[in-house]
Amino acid sequence: MKNPAHLLPSTRREFLHYGARGIGLLAFSRFAPGFLIESAHAQAPAPEKDRSILVLVQLAGGNDGLNTVVPFADPHYRRLRPTLGLPANQLLKLNDTLALHASCTALHGLFKDGQLGIVQNVGYPNPNRSHFRSTEIWETGSDSNETLPTGWLGRFFDNACTGTPKGGDPCGVNISNEVPQSFLSAQQHPTFSLPAGRNRRQQAENLTLLEQMVQNPAGHDDHDNAGYLRHTMMDALVTEKKFQKVLANYQTTASYPGTPFAGSLRNVAALIAAGTATRVYYVSLGGFDTHNNQLNTHANLLKTLSEGLAAFQADLVAKKLDSQVLTMTFSEFGRRPSENESRGTDHGTAAPLFVMGSRLKPGLHGTAPSLDVARNQDLQYSTDFRAVYSTVLDQWLGCKSQAILGADYKPLGFV
Repeated sequence: MKNPAHLLPSTRREFLHYGARGIGLLAFSRFAPGFLIESAHAQAPAPEKDRSILVLVQLAGGNDGLNTVVPFADPHYRRLRPTLGLPANQLLKLNDTLALHASCTALHGLFKDGQLGIVQNVGYPNPNRSHFRSTEIWETGSDSNETLPTGWLGRFFDNACTGTPKGGDPCGVNISNEVPQSFLSAQQHPTFSLPAGRNRRQQAENLTLLEQMVQNPAGHDDHDNAGYLRHTMMDALVTEKKFQKVLANYQTTASYPGTPFAGSLRNVAALIAAGTATRVYYVSLGGFDTHNNQLNTHANLLKTLSEGLAAFQADLVAKKLDSQVLTMTFSEFGRRPSENESRGTDHGTAAPLFVMGSRLKPGLHGTAPSLDVARNQDLQYSTDFRAVYSTVLDQWLGCKSQAILGADYKPLGFV
């Protein structure tokens, strides 16, 4: 096999490097079979595509669920967290036993307005406390003792997005530091990468690099690997220019905070408002690995999350797009119930996640965790994360979840 042009990515490492730079990678999944995929996992017929959209928000690092949705009335909470336990009179009450962190004022407003749901105590059997491995489990939808070559959203693309959406729009768009494993698919689908907090200089550099990739004379014909890669880079160049124009011209009355996370959500809103046929968007907020001095760090992270999500939802409502969009958070694991000696929390297991939208059933779903545990003991999950995925796939995205997840999971009631 001939080697591709020197500017074109030929390994997984190079692909992820270009993804981190925000190079379009329109056809990332089209490369995936050669670089990353060994076999197809799901082989169900493709259902008709509808207009529902999923926005997935990763809380990278392991969000502390007990100080996000706080069991303030449980005496074990104070026992396990003598310094990290949050004062009940400063919390935002959800009911007589649970409350949101004080930094989540904007999300609390959405909860009261019926636009926010909370799925409690989400995890999986035999939990893994490695950031890399547990993230992989969540992103691929695997058991803890198996490794899958495709992501749960990639398998959704395989089953529901066969072929290219209208106008060449990608099936999925990620705005994060690395192409998510969730997008890895067995078949060929266009996806696209945008960097968080991108600026005009970076946009210009990306266009220049893509143009070089397309124009670089490699001396190969269109039937070899380099020719194929150049074709996909040409697609990426076209979409990069199209998306840049959409993002530059976007007008909104929503008041987005000046954080990269909120800016990423603003970009998602712009692409949705432009009528892009993309079904799935992926945004990441990092920094949740709070091993020491957690209080202020976690408070700031939750404020960033809360205000960004609320601005995004307000933008969708103002543009009458809110009925099309379901937003969901996830994190690779929660933290341990007991605080450590550094006034932080170590890697744990289960945690709550948020779902946001105007067509969901708001309120609390699932059961709260039991805190009657010893120091350094983990929470026992009560909702399998794949039951959450199953609900999203079956009830929102209109794709049979058994084909994606390889098993049947009892759906939850938030959609």
